[in-house]
Amino acid sequence: MSTKARTAPAIPAEGIKRAVIKYVRPSVNGGQYPAKGAVDFLQHFKANIIADGHDKLYARVLLKAPGSKGWQSLPMSLVNNDLWEAAYRPDTTGLLEFKVQAWVSELDSWHDAVEKKQLAGLDTTLEEQRGILLLQHKLKLASKTEARTLKAFLDGRERLLPSDIPPDLYSSLLLMVPKERISISGSYLIVIERIRAQFSTWYELFPRSCSPDPERQGNFADVALQLPRLAAAGFDVLYLPPIHPIGRQKRKGKNNSLIATESDPGSPWAIGSEEGGHKSLHPQLGTMAEFKALVREARQHGIEVAMDIAFQCAPDHPYVQQHPEWFRWRPDGTVQYAENPPKKYEDILPFDFESPAWPSLWEELRSIFLFWIGKGISIFRVDNPHTKSLRFWEWLIASVKAEYPDVLFLAEAFTRPHIMQHLAMTGFTQSYTYFTWRNTKKELQEYLTELTQGPEQYFFRPNFWPNTPDILPEHLVSGGDNMHVIRLLLAATLSSSYGIYGPVFERGINTPMPGKEEYIDNEKYEIRHWEALPDTPVSEMIRKVNQLRRQFRALQQTNNIRFLDTSNDQIMAYLKHSEEDGFHLLIVISLDPHYPQSAWVQVPLAELGGDWGGGIYLSDELNREHYHWDQDWNYVALHPRDKPAHIFSIANADRPS
Repeated sequence: MSTKARTAPAIPAEGIKRAVIKYVRPSVNGGQYPAKGAVDFLQHFKANIIADGHDKLYARVLLKAPGSKGWQSLPMSLVNNDLWEAAYRPDTTGLLEFKVQAWVSELDSWHDAVEKKQLAGLDTTLEEQRGILLLQHKLKLASKTEARTLKAFLDGRERLLPSDIPPDLYSSLLLMVPKERISISGSYLIVIERIRAQFSTWYELFPRSCSPDPERQGNFADVALQLPRLAAAGFDVLYLPPIHPIGRQKRKGKNNSLIATESDPGSPWAIGSEEGGHKSLHPQLGTMAEFKALVREARQHGIEVAMDIAFQCAPDHPYVQQHPEWFRWRPDGTVQYAENPPKKYEDILPFDFESPAWPSLWEELRSIFLFWIGKGISIFRVDNPHTKSLRFWEWLIASVKAEYPDVLFLAEAFTRPHIMQHLAMTGFTQSYTYFTWRNTKKELQEYLTELTQGPEQYFFRPNFWPNTPDILPEHLVSGGDNMHVIRLLLAATLSSSYGIYGPVFERGINTPMPGKEEYIDNEKYEIRHWEALPDTPVSEMIRKVNQLRRQFRALQQTNNIRFLDTSNDQIMAYLKHSEEDGFHLLIVISLDPHYPQSAWVQVPLAELGGDWGGGIYLSDELNREHYHWDQDWNYVALHPRDKPAHIFSIANADRPS
């Protein structure tokens, strides 16, 4: 054991700074990555700030808004238990920088001391004299203009009470502090994105299945015919699976058969053939001019087209011949295809991100995004990003957004939580989630609490999908149309972004492949022809709930959720509150697709904020019914077919809206 004496640490130069700033947030991985915010939605800043003794503290946030060169000061307020908070509404996209400053406030401490003595009936003469000395000391820290105002105020005064100081002067005095006494945090970043980054409603369809003529496959013009229906239903993002040429070698047949016939169109995710690759269109879908026309027409309906980016190749993709160095070659001279034993995906060749030629591979993959951005695309759904280099995504997204800050990326990564979180940290705007497999009240509440109350709230934006072409969960199979409605309502009210794969979802199609969690006769491997969609309970509910999502800002956020107690685990209840307009929504929903359910629901009126002395007035926005509750516990009854949920807007019962 060493007996060598350690050198005592030197007295710190900042030892006179009494305020200690801790746990600044939003912060992602200690500030390594930017947090996420959105234009026109309040951005909260928090920190725990302490100091020795009982003196009062002053704290503020310094902001440098996107595009601004100077710092803006935003005072913080003490909430409770040393938690300080401030809020700001960003109005510009880009990187927002912030840091927290704090110091012991002599002015507020003096103010507090005077008030305490006054309340105790004690003499305040010395405190009144100390007030003069305090302000005279502030003269040394004031600007020339402030000093003139302060001198005029002090002229002839020998004693001073806090109530004598005008509010404007008091506010400026608070900021006259010696620099050596100001504690300051490190700098943190928030990427402020456009509203659709936070609030979006997605619809996925296969263009080749959109033809009204069963004798031919669909094309971009046929997709355009769907736009009025999708806009009327309230969707604002139309997601298209890959629209590139499909490989012919090792092509998959119907229902993922290893043997394809001449008529099998193949999987769109097997990208590339002699007709082109990732920068080409499948010739039967249409020309580039027709694609760009679709993108423009969609925008006229308030819809953005989202493209699928899948970084993988069919064996006959031009890259395989032109850039063999980007692939992994096996000892028998063939390219390594994708496999997850016992599954083989011989129609798909992954890129080799450990290739010595990785820099040129990265540049080429980046150029694919830039190519489609040039064609009018600003939203990308990225297929399986967790199977590609994580550092690649961090570089690529930062590179693209530096030039095109409004571009959005959705990560389709159903994998381990830490990898999903890392992808979100490194720049993905939104993320697919485990919502599809969270079924019980306990599972849903625990999962949403994890997403909205833990560290993920600052960087992980969930996008809830009840189904996908790959995933037909068992509860949709056994629960039929009623469960489709329930899962739709959950997705659309729990998360500010959600999506469905249609038109199978609206039609309630739910026949699985035997022994698998996916659709039989899957559109991934064949062209379907859909007759004109009749109105169904599911499509009717889609229109209703999407209209409410646009009407109520409380549904345009995810992290504003508060779960309520219910007496029946088959019924979930939660509040969503919008700080922007002060509106409360109460959602009560049955999880049972088969039988009526009832429960007592606790709404803690005293904790809602505001004056609810006369109870609350509830307007059921789904069912056009009205209620008055004046107790914390109230009875609800739901039916899976006629009334699966309530979406209540809440108003003061004395002043109903």
